[in-house]
Amino acid sequence: MGLQPNASGGTPPVLALDRITKTFPGVRALDGVMLELHAGEVTSLIGENGAGKSTVVKILTGIYQPDGGEILLDGAPVRFAAAQDAGRAGVTAIHQETVLFDELSVAENIFIGHAPRGRFGLIDRAAMQRRAGEILRSIGAEVDPGAKLRDLGIASRHLVAIARALSVEARVVIMDEPTAALSQKEIEELYLLVEQLKQQGKAILFISHKFDEIFRISDRYTVFRDGQFIASGRMAEVSEGELVQMMVGRAVDQIFPKRKASIGGEVLKVTGYCHPTEFADINFTLHRGEILGFYGLVGAGRSEFMQSLIGITRPSKGVTRINGRIRVIRSPADAIGAGIVYVPEDRGRQGAILDMPIFQNVTLPSLRQTSKSGFTRMAEEFALAREYTERLDLRAASLDTPVGSLSGGNQQKVVIAKWLATKPGVIILDEPTKGIDIGSKAAVHDFMSELAAQGLSVIMVSSEIPEILGMSDRVIVMREGRIAAELAGDDLSPETLVRHAAGIGARGEAA
Repeated sequence: MGLQPNASGGTPPVLALDRITKTFPGVRALDGVMLELHAGEVTSLIGENGAGKSTVVKILTGIYQPDGGEILLDGAPVRFAAAQDAGRAGVTAIHQETVLFDELSVAENIFIGHAPRGRFGLIDRAAMQRRAGEILRSIGAEVDPGAKLRDLGIASRHLVAIARALSVEARVVIMDEPTAALSQKEIEELYLLVEQLKQQGKAILFISHKFDEIFRISDRYTVFRDGQFIASGRMAEVSEGELVQMMVGRAVDQIFPKRKASIGGEVLKVTGYCHPTEFADINFTLHRGEILGFYGLVGAGRSEFMQSLIGITRPSKGVTRINGRIRVIRSPADAIGAGIVYVPEDRGRQGAILDMPIFQNVTLPSLRQTSKSGFTRMAEEFALAREYTERLDLRAASLDTPVGSLSGGNQQKVVIAKWLATKPGVIILDEPTKGIDIGSKAAVHDFMSELAAQGLSVIMVSSEIPEILGMSDRVIVMREGRIAAELAGDDLSPETLVRHAAGIGARGEAA
């Protein structure tokens, strides 16, 4: 049954998605989702990381095209073959990180790509300055259109990004995590802007993980889970607790073969870890044979902390103890020397060299083991690579195969094998099964459980609640750069994880 445009009451939607599907290799990102955006109202799109929110934004703005279903503009089917098509239809997006250009003026940044033109097709700079000033004043921004962007502060830059989005005569405004980099004062100013846009009759799609924001400014909600439409309705008719249940209401799958491990003594102790902008006051311990989960929403600071822990970035202060001994880690080489390795979330850019064969990727951090007198010994490289790729059940024609030609799951296995070959005491897995199929997930989980059973200590950063619940002995929840909770046993549930991650109190009120 198709979308009923007026089923939720009130005016028909300006823009709607009707049974939209989108599939990427090995991943069904959207599975028949529906969404309605109404003039003069804010609709919040709510869901966990990986629910399909970003994919929907890219479909609405013409970056992706759906595989099935319809986009309806004023009730009529429309196709956005490119971002320019969406812009001409009045759909614009204000992203968390909009690309701006420091050496250009404010007006040039606002109108880049669609500047007003005069005679002979030349840019009409006077008209551009005038129109930029009008847009800035309409959102209460006291910014000189002629100023260089490099001379503006963060808040003013954000207003320029908003003005740029509104320069296309928008009917639909998408705000994707718009407050992530703003101070509380700037957030309050954004709320006022949202009210102005509502009064101008614009339909607003608001995406945020912060429940206090969602309830403050939204008229409607739509919940996605695992790429599927779950529910929609009026914000006045739903509670925080009900939304949490909609977001996470699923059973833990049978793809988490967690074995009972004998938890041993303390291996890693982190005390007082701080960074000027990313995280503060991080304290925890990790034990031998333990899988310690780190959960949090976008912007919680989990990956930033892990990268600091292994020396990619420097903390402002903090102490790391390995087996009771203080270790100063200034670089990844120091971390490897201390027995800590890191499997990054972005395996394509940070985890592997895609053009190189499997065996060379696996042995890259272990060249001292496979070299003699400055020359690598290929037989030893193959032997080392074979040992660890077989343990992970890697599927490839041969170890000579370039990593870039493998599936996402097998690429992840190569990255894990590479670090296990260094024989670490602690392995940090950042989103270890992101973007890989169910079969490969089960293989990674099985091996993770095997490692813990053999006494290796594992830190697993994951945004997938079933994975966190199915594989972790304990879970640390981070929120806005700090530890919000440490949970284990009966305290672990989907609801408690989301409540602590989103800052919702025990009775449903925002903390």
